[in-house]
Amino acid sequence: MSMQFSVLASGSTGNAMYVETDKSKILIDAGLSGKKIEELFRSIDRSLSDIDAILVSHEHTDHIKGVGIVARKYNVPVYANEKTWKAMESSIGPVNAEQRFHLETGRIATFEDVDIETFGVSHDAADPMFFVFHHEKKKLAIATDMGYVSERIKGTLKEADALVFESNHDTNMLRMGKYPWNVKRRILGDRGHVSNEDSALALSEIITERTKHVYLAHLSLDNNMKDLARMTVEQTLAEQEVTLGHAGVQLVDTDPFSPTPLRLLS
Repeated sequence: MSMQFSVLASGSTGNAMYVETDKSKILIDAGLSGKKIEELFRSIDRSLSDIDAILVSHEHTDHIKGVGIVARKYNVPVYANEKTWKAMESSIGPVNAEQRFHLETGRIATFEDVDIETFGVSHDAADPMFFVFHHEKKKLAIATDMGYVSERIKGTLKEADALVFESNHDTNMLRMGKYPWNVKRRILGDRGHVSNEDSALALSEIITERTKHVYLAHLSLDNNMKDLARMTVEQTLAEQEVTLGHAGVQLVDTDPFSPTPLRLLS
């Protein structure tokens, strides 16, 4: 078996993702209740009792709500950078010292048979970071919760076999929507979230012939729709002559309440 993964839940209501290799079973973020995360694991025929680590990207509630609960109940080690640990401690409750580990931004850490590369993103959190997984010449990249996509990030994500990438909002829906202006300004700013339009443009520069699947992630319930996000990205990629479908890259929807099927990168 090579590396496989599932986007368990993705959106402003909660985020969690699962990555598995022969020797490693890793949960990335736990932004839902412990019961909901258990339910999501059962739906992909996996158990939280088997996971080896929780990686935390940043301290926002939709990424850490269940971290402390899962860590305590299943005695799972938790990995986050120093600033994120300080920012989330009061929110996740007590975690035993022997379960607390530092995973700093801009480093590569080895977990058994998988190398995990961390990289910083521009978001309104203490020290937000996301992850690239390397296993047996396969590359899985995760990048959400970004105000913009820098050239450095584009370079980090290139040559991924699969990519989980933010497509948070439609700009017109957000501007015309019910949110107060200060919230709209935050989302639209350099430390907010990536729009469908900006996601599409960035992906047109990131995707290579090696990239087979792109998961459109962290869609806003209020300011986006799956069909609209996919249509926007598809149109831009087609304009940039990126091959779509079975002959090229396939776009995959994610959901805030149900997981994507486990996908094997073989």
